[in-house]
Amino acid sequence: MSKFVKITKGLNINLLGEAEKVLVHAQHPDTIAIKPTDILGLTPKLAVSVGDTVEAGTPLFFDKSNEKIKVVSPVSGEVIEINRGEKRRILEIKVLTDKEIRYKEFKKADPKNLSREEILETLLSSGAWPFIRQRPFAIMANPNDMPKSIFISAFDTNPLAPDNDFIVHSHGEDFQTGLDAICKLTSGKVHLNINADSTPSKVFTNSKGVQINKISGKHPAGNVGTQIHHIDPINKGEIVWYLYPQDVLLIGRLFKQGKFDATRVVALAGSQVKSPKYYKTVIGASVKSITADNTIALNSRYISGNVLTGTKVSPDGYLGFYDTQITIIPEGDYYEFMGWLKPGLNKLSNSRAFFSWLMPHKKYNLDTNLHGEHRAFVVTGEYEKVFPFDIYPVQLLKAIIVEDIELIEKLGIYEVAEEDFALCEFVCTSKIDVQKIVRQGLDLIKKEMC
Repeated sequence: MSKFVKITKGLNINLLGEAEKVLVHAQHPDTIAIKPTDILGLTPKLAVSVGDTVEAGTPLFFDKSNEKIKVVSPVSGEVIEINRGEKRRILEIKVLTDKEIRYKEFKKADPKNLSREEILETLLSSGAWPFIRQRPFAIMANPNDMPKSIFISAFDTNPLAPDNDFIVHSHGEDFQTGLDAICKLTSGKVHLNINADSTPSKVFTNSKGVQINKISGKHPAGNVGTQIHHIDPINKGEIVWYLYPQDVLLIGRLFKQGKFDATRVVALAGSQVKSPKYYKTVIGASVKSITADNTIALNSRYISGNVLTGTKVSPDGYLGFYDTQITIIPEGDYYEFMGWLKPGLNKLSNSRAFFSWLMPHKKYNLDTNLHGEHRAFVVTGEYEKVFPFDIYPVQLLKAIIVEDIELIEKLGIYEVAEEDFALCEFVCTSKIDVQKIVRQGLDLIKKEMC
């Protein structure tokens, strides 16, 4: 039975530079890069060497703990560089792309006529498996597990986030084929969660074989963690898998076309973009192939992802493995005279320190400046205003800091991930690196369970 969930806590951060609903083809990237560090829960072992020729769908590396899990090239071309970090950790594999992509062929099939084992085998052999992730821990799912349910968030409430209704338009068949495959992976329900505060695409509302839930409220209403918490909470020992609409489309194309089509529609957004719009490209594409001649030549921060949870990249960097957004905003590397003592007509505040509460729909040109230094971690009550979980956020963070494993479990670590605390970090008076602490807690608990 479908559910309606109203999120009463949260914060919408309205920024200038929303992508116009215009889709264009990005420049063909000369090179792409796949970064194993983007795929949490996977320990990479190389399957290629510099100089090797690959097709789209050729494995670049696989998981040491399960060699069936492969990460494949999204394009055809030549492997030109393998970058390593400390202790020879693989950081990046670069491929010089062909002008025309050649695809490795996989078996076409209707997922309705396949068993769970056959669908798993196709997803694993084709390289599509890493797009399925799990809670707890927000890592790549283990194909040997049986999840109690699977969640797909059809909308994103992050600042300047891409509109999935626009992206999936006219791709209903691919999306339904992907859903048919995903439904075979669990004995429980597949939850497709749509935005109750807008008119969702018919691609979502006409989906079959899933439970369609309506979610209303401010950010983080679109976060899959928020949705899981209010619809099918996770207890210790339970597992929920999740993925996103473009992941479903990729899986659908795999079964319909028999190829690993790594097409990605990416929103280029932010106040430092001349003409924010949507670009059709591929996973791991070079940032410059998307941003070319469309940015303001000022001191800017390039982010693969959104401003709350994204990763800083250089203008010559590459799109993250899971990212569907590039955001460019002003860099905040300056000192502000008198700081918060000055009137803040153009500043956003959740604590009414300035006047933004009088103009809830105003859009702001925010930069990366912290507007203050790191301070003592004190209780202010600001976290609770934006954290829509039945969890004590400050107490959980402090339990992680002191590594009290029993208390961490009791306070709800299994239900959360870094992105769920992104707003807490944004409103934090103490300027604490909240998301980093949450990841440390998740890694600690995972290590204890192994």
